[in-house]
Amino acid sequence: MPGLLFRWLTLTVAIILSAYLLSGIHVSGFFSALGAAAILGILNAFFRPIALLITLPINVITFGLFTFIINAVMLKMASGVIAGFQVQGFWTAVFGALIISLVSFALNTLISGTGKVDVIDLRHKGGNRWE
Repeated sequence: MPGLLFRWLTLTVAIILSAYLLSGIHVSGFFSALGAAAILGILNAFFRPIALLITLPINVITFGLFTFIINAVMLKMASGVIAGFQVQGFWTAVFGALIISLVSFALNTLISGTGKVDVIDLRHKGGNRWE
């Protein structure tokens, strides 16, 4: 449960950061960003896998870059549901989805499923061996 809450807050921070960096994304406050993160998480959990499956051929042809378009559509859908969260324009949604994806990935790679920071401790055992 703490991992889920941390990922939700991570997505909220990513949305606020994208609104700060891009002039076409507007967030009226922290709670609007929190709601947008919740809606975006629900959309990504239920509709994104279906969209990825339907667009699999074009996604293979574009080497996965079409995934950013799917993420932009999910971001636009979230902006249609939350009143204090607006995304103006398609390209703003694409760049916003890119920023949100990068920030969320960077922060979520440090967190385990239990909500704790993971540290990998490697010890050199000689030669090319690490444990």
